[in-house]
Amino acid sequence: MAPNPFAEYLVARRAQLRPSDVGLPEGRRRRTPGLRREEVAVRAGVSADYLARLEQGRDTNPSGAVIDALAQALLIDGKDRHHFGWLAVTSSNESRCPTTESAAEHPTSAMETILRALQPTPAFVLGRRLNVLGWNPAWEAIAKPLGLLDDPETSNLAWFTFTHPRAKQVLRNWDEVADSFSAALRRATVLWPGEDRLLDLIATLREYPEFESRWQPQHVDELISGTLRFDHPEHGHIDIPFETLNGDRDQSIVVCLTDQAQAQSPGLRLVRAVND
Repeated sequence: MAPNPFAEYLVARRAQLRPSDVGLPEGRRRRTPGLRREEVAVRAGVSADYLARLEQGRDTNPSGAVIDALAQALLIDGKDRHHFGWLAVTSSNESRCPTTESAAEHPTSAMETILRALQPTPAFVLGRRLNVLGWNPAWEAIAKPLGLLDDPETSNLAWFTFTHPRAKQVLRNWDEVADSFSAALRRATVLWPGEDRLLDLIATLREYPEFESRWQPQHVDELISGTLRFDHPEHGHIDIPFETLNGDRDQSIVVCLTDQAQAQSPGLRLVRAVND
């Protein structure tokens, strides 16, 4: 049986930990990195055979007590603990997964109203798979010269970051952004495990080594805030903090906090002036 997402997470997390992380001696050289299955089983109070069944996807219904014990044994806490528990409950059990109806491909009327109200602050609407559904003129003034809107019908932050030939030239913090977007897509697969377009996008992106190396079960995050550091062809070095405002499960508004960035990035004033 092919491993499910929870099984993949278990295996990846076990390989990530060193014996010293859990107070065990390093001992002799190990054939594989990380903790042995038997070591995790002892720490969690389960049999090694049962842990093997979980890791191989042959058992997909661990109890709450087992999930808690495994999380403690593998040093999983914080938001990662929530993700771990969610995978345990939903993996290989479609009846427990959220429905995956097709997502809207255009901003809702409420989102369009918000975009207009935010002008001249740059803002755009983000869909399930980091696809840019709509934007206001202030964001277009920033994004279009970068190549982000080369094909407005298929504009996607992750696709641009990993496939566009200019992405690494215009994004000074490309590695940070790439990590963030891959983790956000991983989270999306948990929320919408049967979304065909999302899965197709990820399957295509995994053909790119830079994305594949980041596509790890334990790397999951919500795209809430951050900074985009551009080497902009028109405005030079500009650092743009952003915040994501969740409108519903399908669409969010990303707002660029240009007022905070102007002291360090005077070129942003030119972007604002175009729309004043």
